[in-house]
This record gives sequence, C-alpha cells and structure tokens, in this order.
Amino acid sequence: MSTAHPPFRAHQRTLRSLVAAIAQGEAGDVTDILAAVTPGGGKSLLPVIAAAQLIPAGRIERVVWVVPRDSLRLQAEEAFADPVWRRALGHGLSLRAADNEPDPARGLSGYVTTYQAVAAAPELHLAEALRHRTLLVVDEVHHLPMPATRRGEAPDEDEAGAWSRAMRPLLAAAAFRLLLSGTLERADGRRILGLPYHPVRTGAPPEIDLDAPGLAVIGYSRAQALAERAVLPVNFGALDGEASWLEGGRAAGQSRVGPHRLSAGGVRVTTRPALFTALRTGFASELLGEAFHATRRLRARRRLERGLGAHEAAPGLGKLLVVAPDQASARRYLGTLRAWMPAAQGERDVRLATSSAQDAAGALAAFRLLPEPAILVTVAMAYEGLDAPEVAVVAALTHVRSRPWLEQMLARATRVDPHAGPYSGQQALVFHPDDPLFARFRAELETEQGHATRPRPDRPASAENPERVIWRDEEPGGITPLESNALGMRYAMLRPRIPDPAEGAPARGATPSRASLQAEPPSLSERALRQRLSAQVAAQAVEDEANLRMPRGGSLVHRYNAVLKRALGKGRAVMTLAELEAALAWLERNRLSDHAHLIEADARYAWSERQRRGRWMPERAAGG
Repeated sequence: MSTAHPPFRAHQRTLRSLVAAIAQGEAGDVTDILAAVTPGGGKSLLPVIAAAQLIPAGRIERVVWVVPRDSLRLQAEEAFADPVWRRALGHGLSLRAADNEPDPARGLSGYVTTYQAVAAAPELHLAEALRHRTLLVVDEVHHLPMPATRRGEAPDEDEAGAWSRAMRPLLAAAAFRLLLSGTLERADGRRILGLPYHPVRTGAPPEIDLDAPGLAVIGYSRAQALAERAVLPVNFGALDGEASWLEGGRAAGQSRVGPHRLSAGGVRVTTRPALFTALRTGFASELLGEAFHATRRLRARRRLERGLGAHEAAPGLGKLLVVAPDQASARRYLGTLRAWMPAAQGERDVRLATSSAQDAAGALAAFRLLPEPAILVTVAMAYEGLDAPEVAVVAALTHVRSRPWLEQMLARATRVDPHAGPYSGQQALVFHPDDPLFARFRAELETEQGHATRPRPDRPASAENPERVIWRDEEPGGITPLESNALGMRYAMLRPRIPDPAEGAPARGATPSRASLQAEPPSLSERALRQRLSAQVAAQAVEDEANLRMPRGGSLVHRYNAVLKRALGKGRAVMTLAELEAALAWLERNRLSDHAHLIEADARYAWSERQRRGRWMPERAAGG
C-alpha cells in the first residue's frame, strides 16, 4: 500500500507557512485567518494544518470547530482522524463530535459542535473558550449575519440571528480564529459576523476590509483549483421547456397563463412562476430522467472498464444527487426514481435525506461512505459541505438562484474521486432548467475562469445573455401549477482556461481508500465502547442468574449498571475515551456480583440486596 500523501494545494501551503510563522512568533499580530476557498477546494484540512502546528508550539491548547449542520460533525472528526494526513502533518490530534454535555472535549484536543448547539447552550461553550487558549474554527461563516446594531433596528428573530448572537462572545473569547467559507457574500446582502468591513457607503454593497489589523486572508479560486486539478470541470446539461399555470385569487377567479418558455429571458415576470410550475409537473420528471439515465450509463461504462458484474457494488462508479425544491417534491422524486427500478433495487439504491425523513443522517452517511446507495434525494441538507467524491451527476431541480447556494450545490459533483480512475477521465455533469438566471450564473463562472469573454452590454437579453435582475428565492404565491414539458437539451462544458500538462493525472489506486485507512472518529469509538460495556454488563447478569449467583426477577442489568457506576465513580455517558477503555478492562477482570454491596444503601435496590444477603439462599433455591 502506498504511503504517499496527496499534494498540498496552494491555499494549504500558504496556511502552513502562515501558521508556522505564528508558531515561531514571527507573525504575532495575526489573530484572525480568513480562508475563502472555492467549494470543493479542500478547506476541511485547514483546521488540521493549523492545529498541528499551533498546539505543539503552545500557542493554543484546544480546537473548537463549529459547523452549520449536525451531518458535518462526523466529517470534521474524520479530517483529524485521516491517517494519510496524520502522517503528512506528523500529528496525533483528535477531535470529538460533542453535544451540550459537560467536558465536551473529554481529554482530546478539542471538539466539533454546531451553531444550533452553541445557540442552545452559549454559556457552556463560552466557558470552554475562556478556560483554554482556543482556536475557534467557524465553518461556512457566511451563515452568520451581523446582528442588528443600529438604533431602531429590531433584533433578528430568525435562526441565523440566534446563531450570531450566541457566536459573538465566543469569537471574542477565542485566542485565534479561523474563518472558513466558500463564499464571502450572503444572499440577503447583509454583512457577515466576524469579518471587518469598510465604512458603509450609501447605495454600495458591504465591502470586506482585507487589510484590517490582525487579519490574514487566504484565497483559493475555482480557476486555481482547476489549474491544480483539485476540482473537476463541469458539463452543464440545460433542459429547456414550457409551463402553464393558473394565476389570480379565488375571489377574482383564476386565469390560465402560458405555455411560457423557461429560457424566455426577456419576459422576467414569467420566469419564477414558469420555473415553479416546471419543478412540480412533467418537466421535472423529464430532467430527472435525463440525470438518472446519464448516471446509469456512467456506472455501466465504469463497470465494463473494470470487468465488474452488472450489479456488483464497488467504489468509484459514480453517484447521483437530486436537489429538490421542497420536501413534498423530494418525496415525489423518490417515488419516481424507485418506480424506474425493480422494487428491491430501488429500496437499496435510492435514499431520502430531508429534515423530516426518518434516519436522514444514516442516509447521508451511507451515501458518503458506502458503494450503495447510488442516488440521494434531498432539499438542502446535503448541498453544503457534503464530502461525497463519488457524486458525478447532479439533478438541480431547485428554484433557488442565489450564487452562493448554486456554487455550493455545484461543488457536490466537482470533488475528485480517487476511485474513479485518472483525473482526465472525470467530470461533473449538472442537469438544470434552462432559465435565464441559471444561465447568468454559468456565464459568470465562465468569465471568472477566463474561458469566456464578458457579454457585450448592448446585446439583447436572452437565455445566453440574461438581464441582471434581483431574484428573491421564496416561492411565488397565488399560482396553481398545471403542466409542463421538456423541449430540448443542450450541453456546455465549463473547462479551466489554462491546462496544466506538466502535472500528470493521479495514478489509479495511488490514494488508498478511505474505508481501508480511516481511523475511527472519537465519537464513534466512544459509542462502540459504551455498547461493549453494556454487552459485558448484560452478559454477567445473565450468567449470574443462570448460575444462581443472584436472584431472578427485577432488573439485574439495571442494578449491575448502578454497581459499575459506583465502582468506577463515574457514569459511562460522561467518560472520556481513556476512561471507557479502562472501564472495559476493569469489567473484564471483575465480577459485578462481588461489588453489589456498593449499592446496599440505595433505596432503589434495597429490597433485592436484602434478598441476596439473607432471604434468598442459592442452595435452597437449588433444592439442597
């Protein structure tokens, strides 16, 4: 097995140099690092790079990594546990996914939590930051709007506002701050908490002060990532169509509108209702079918190249991510996809991850880490931060058109898959409605990469050159979708401007599989040890009852759990990894029945203990 590690990218090399200077006291004025890294560019390694140098140098004692969703906590743990990067960076640090319980780090180098958890228990996390010199990692910092501060402004009542209010004192208490984001703008145009801004100018958007004292900025654009082959080129499949709907209130009567073309960029008033209708009627099934069959063809081709059987599961075959406009549509898409497969295969291969779905976290984990399922249907849970390099196809069945959101969604398919063969043979395939606002987004990406020239301002508005309009992401009201259909597909490859022939494609198999190398994250290790302790306690209870060492009846397992807690002086729920391992070793050497006296004074177990000591005799029970 190869021990070589993947190459450090430009932003990762820059951070290593900066952190080394901080560790050596050569950049003592830097306390804030802003890393603006294109989605999919590898920013999850940055906290590991920073901690691997700052902790040994004594500049910090602990890492607190805050993420926007619970599904991202395990990925943060994995970043520190990855043995490839442990060898490359020479570190042995571990973080654990923590809830709002005391001592969230449990003797490790720090912990990972969520914005929601900080908002629910701000005092707990603030006390931790004040107790230790802390590196605070704020992941996807653009989720935090600057709280209302002007006189007369009402305080924010939404979830993001609550997050910001709870995070503000935590930011102030940390010794160092590492702010991560794939975008430095919010869809609502508000300033971002923790970032310095130039004074507000009337009519001008907020402008970050990149030269603010104590701030170091590290950038990594999509053009750089493509040049370094850190992300994949994108092939857009734009599907045009037409839609009809009813419009108007019930009192006034509803009138039929349409059919209207999705790509009719000059008719702005119909763009939103046409897209809203298309995503909930026949057009959606047509686009979904295009993405589904493209994924099947890709997986069949890769199976053939590897000599695999028609239904043989293997990593690197390619997966499909379906992003729906709402949960009802997501459930409908799920049913449609499963109907296109045999029943057993549909249940196995297609999963749903929405906030109301049962076991959404399990569906996300299986989609990330296992060869099957091959299709995941979601709304917004998986679009940001989902580290699933096998995603090769995206069905963008969403009405959202804010650029940060679309960039994050696009990045789910642009990660390089180490199991999918040479870089030159991989690309992301994104199917989307051919509406003018998505065309605008694509044109801006092409311009920034130098692949296309800026459109001339005197050209008429069209799907190729849409008007710049303000797009509000909420759904249009007062319409009833009737029908829609697809008209035609066109493809456009978004490639890097300058190829890099000097850098060879990564050899097949050069990067070991995550499944074979990944060290278990601390929270999973804790869970496994607790389960082993529970099994050992239950086994001793069953053995003692069978051998007449203890009376039958009641809950002997419950009593033995109490004995174990008294013997060890601490419950399993608050033990560190080392303490859990020590508890398991103690239990393997000792019988809990020999320590039952520890709970004699507990009224909850007094009756059963009196039986054990006097009223119940083993030889009498055996008939002796």
